[in-house]
Order: sequence, then C-alpha cells, then structure tokens
Amino acid sequence: MMRNLTFKNNDQMPALGLGTWKSEPGEVFTAVKTAIKEGYRHIDCAPIYGNEKEVGEAIAESIAKGIVTRKELWVTSKLWNDAHAKADVIPALSKTLKDLQLDYVDLYLIHWPVALKKGVLFAQTGEEMVSLADVPLAETWQGMEKAIDSNLAKHIGVSNFGIKTLQNLLSNCKLPPEMNQVESHPYLQQNNLRSFCTSNNIFLTAYSPLGSGDRPDALKTADEPQLLTDPVILQIANKNKVSPAQVLISWALHRGISVIPKSVNPGRILQNLQASQLILSDHDMKAIGKLERDYRYINGKFWVLEGGPYSLEDVWA
Repeated sequence: MMRNLTFKNNDQMPALGLGTWKSEPGEVFTAVKTAIKEGYRHIDCAPIYGNEKEVGEAIAESIAKGIVTRKELWVTSKLWNDAHAKADVIPALSKTLKDLQLDYVDLYLIHWPVALKKGVLFAQTGEEMVSLADVPLAETWQGMEKAIDSNLAKHIGVSNFGIKTLQNLLSNCKLPPEMNQVESHPYLQQNNLRSFCTSNNIFLTAYSPLGSGDRPDALKTADEPQLLTDPVILQIANKNKVSPAQVLISWALHRGISVIPKSVNPGRILQNLQASQLILSDHDMKAIGKLERDYRYINGKFWVLEGGPYSLEDVWA
C-alpha cells in the first residue's frame, strides 16, 4: 500500500516518487514511462535538470495511452535561482508547464535560497550572484503565491531551506510553505529540521536518499562515506532479503517523509517502488538512527564564490 502525505485541503501526494535529477536526455523519457507503468504516481522535476521536455513527453504519452490520468499524477517542479524577482516567477513556471505539457503542477518549490542574475544558470563569479537583501525571499514568495492564485500550481513550498530561512519566510507570507525538499538519508537525518517542519505543518521530501553516488565528480570527495555499503544497512538488507536501496527508501517512508530516489534502470525503478512494502522493525529503525554523521553529499560550496554574497552558513541557515 503506497503511503500518502495529506495536505490541508485533503490533496494526497504519494510519499514515494521518481526523482529525475541526473537522468540523461534520451534516458529520462523511458524512465518516466516505465515508472508510471509500474505504478509511480509522483514525478519530481526541475528546469535546471535539463530534461523537463522529455519528462513532459513521457507524461503526455502515458496519459494518451490511458495508463494514467492527469488527476492521478502528482508532478513537482521548481523555480530556478535566476528567476527570484517577483515578476519572473510566473514566466518561469509557464515555461516549465509548456515543457511538461501541463496546465498546472501539483507542487512548485523555490529550488534554493540563493539568487542569481537573470539568465545565469550557474554562477562562475560572485558578480553573477544577487544578494537576498536585493531580492528578498519574501518577494520571490509573493510570486509563488500568485502561482496559486493563477491556478498554475496547487501547492507551493521550498527546497534546501534551513530553520532560520524558513522562520523568516513564515513571518513574511500570506500562504505558508507546505513542503521543504532537502537532502536526507541516515548520514544526514535532519532531525531538528524535521521537528521544526512538523510543528509548522510543513512536509519534508528527501532527495539523494541513496547517497547520490551518480552525481558529477566535481561534487564528490575522494573519501566520502558510501551509504549503500554501510555495514548496518547491508545487515538489515540481508536480514530482510531486500536491497540496501530498499532499506534506505523504506527508512525515509517510516519517518513520515516523502522520498524521491532517481533511477533510469527499469529493474531498479520497480525495486525502489517495492520498497514501500518493506516493514522495518523498531530495532532496524534504531540501528539506522545511530548512523547520523551530519554529512552532506550536496554540500552547497558551489554557491560560495569570491566576491559573492553567500557564505555556507547563509546557504544552510
């Protein structure tokens, strides 16, 4: 039975979704079609992933063939950092909707609490960045609220926001954020953030739940810990006769959060979905709970540039 997260208006988001970050053009079309055919009803996208057109083609074909209806799907996308000006939010969302061949997204997120100059996808210099004093998140959020008013998004939220950044937003908004998508796995359990979000009726979605071993080499360190070969995870996987990935996905679901593992491999796409059926014991959950090491695979250092307005403390505040 697929777990759902129920929003205030009773909309239900399947807790397990398909992530599409790092899914190459040419692969993501088949991956999304396979996922929908196998039973996924939650697809997580973003324009910066460079593949929303293909995701849209896969969704459109799946709907046309009667495999799924639009209403049965939950589609999330995100606002990129160069469109934080209030007037740029709706045009950015409109471009995403055109690429996805949809009239609305179910959930629209501010991708990072970091602003870039218009047209800059990844800043190479500090001059290409914009401080949050110049483009406050509260103004960006007014654009997000307009997406709700315009029926272009059913729900709005954020991604990569820490407690302080969320507190500031909560005190400067009409509609509170309903989701925060962050890196989370046994090495980065986000317990304080999870508690804060729960107490403020904000759901959490975990990205990189398997340790993001396929991310670009530039984002890796030579000695980084490997989640999928952690002895505790392997022992629990062997005991339950499942894969380590299934243990990690099930662990997230047991914590009441959404999880979006990425795969383009048909066998693993199905395996990941089947993780929703895995029941972990209290003993398993406690053993995994002891693995915390405050380790980020996506450390955010790429936003800290000489002459730029952001420190690492700012990014994760």
